[in-house]
Amino acid sequence: MNRHIEPPPIPFIDVAAQRRRLGTAVDTAVARVLDHCQFILGPEVGAFEQELAAFCGARYAVTCASGTDALVLALRAKGIGPGDAVFCPSFTFCATAEVAALVGATPVFVDVQEDTFNIHPEGLKAAIATARRLGLTPKAVIPVDLFGLPADHHAVAAVASEEKLIVLDDAAQAFGASIGTRKLGTFGDMTATSFFPAKPLGCYGDGGAVLTDDEETAAVLRSLRVHGQGGDKYDNVRIGLASRLDTIQAAVLREKLKIFPDEIEARNAAARRYEKALADLVAVPRAPEGLTSVWAQYTIRVDGGRRDAFAASLKAEGVPTAIYYPIPLHCQQAYKRYPVGEGGTTVSERLAGEVISLPMHAYLDAPTQDRIIDATRRALKR
Repeated sequence: MNRHIEPPPIPFIDVAAQRRRLGTAVDTAVARVLDHCQFILGPEVGAFEQELAAFCGARYAVTCASGTDALVLALRAKGIGPGDAVFCPSFTFCATAEVAALVGATPVFVDVQEDTFNIHPEGLKAAIATARRLGLTPKAVIPVDLFGLPADHHAVAAVASEEKLIVLDDAAQAFGASIGTRKLGTFGDMTATSFFPAKPLGCYGDGGAVLTDDEETAAVLRSLRVHGQGGDKYDNVRIGLASRLDTIQAAVLREKLKIFPDEIEARNAAARRYEKALADLVAVPRAPEGLTSVWAQYTIRVDGGRRDAFAASLKAEGVPTAIYYPIPLHCQQAYKRYPVGEGGTTVSERLAGEVISLPMHAYLDAPTQDRIIDATRRALKR
């Protein structure tokens, strides 16, 4: 009797495949830390910071305990606090706005561009006017490089220069991406990134970093991550945090950074396969000319009335999906009381009802991706 065997479920992000590729390299790196027992700010941390800065072309990298802490440390380093407005897109993860509130500043929400999902420079101008009308001091903007694609940093920089805003790039989803010949990490005053395991460059726990070309800023960040330490561990010159990347995670990241360029290329190959196979049926993401993405997520747009059925259809075939993000920040309970820039957030609200992400990672082989594509096409035609 022939029995039908269902194919195994497809992982949304296959961290295990990367682990198999790294093999004993990670084991050996972790074993070195276990041997020297310098678990906090051990030698691997400094080495990784140098390698991370060299990878993207920044002068300094200061690691910390998470991507969220990276944003907090960066805002604190610039003295941003009560009475200050920090501008951020509404269509993103909550950490971008959360950090402004955590330092006592006011997040002001900005709409995003229809084609890139990233902060709209014209919307930023309108939000600055809103902040001033409310008696706030425009102080910083946090453009997010959403889903792996760089924001329009040249346009954001032009507005920021005119308005004397600090630019803190939130590259948590896009570290490794480029604009022209410049990698993220070299735009704005500072760049924050995350090493959460699901990120393109992720560790085996939490971790983050701030990149900057300014020596004084880097020194302040190093102080802030260790309780505001001065020349001595018991001489605290500012209010800081306990926010350090632990040595084991730095050891893991050093090994992952070695294969990261290959993984970026593989992600782009997978994105090209998706685009070629799906563009005739659905709105697919594209990187504008001159920009490269690391494709943290591959996000298509399905009419909101069909999205749930589409997701259910794929799930029935063992294909996972995810929605980043179903509720814009300005609509969420914790953030409803914060202002929205003049002109509103209609694009953010529309995207929240349409976006859905397909599996994407550097180890998405062609047969598995063909299975995803076939299931997606069947679901879209229903």
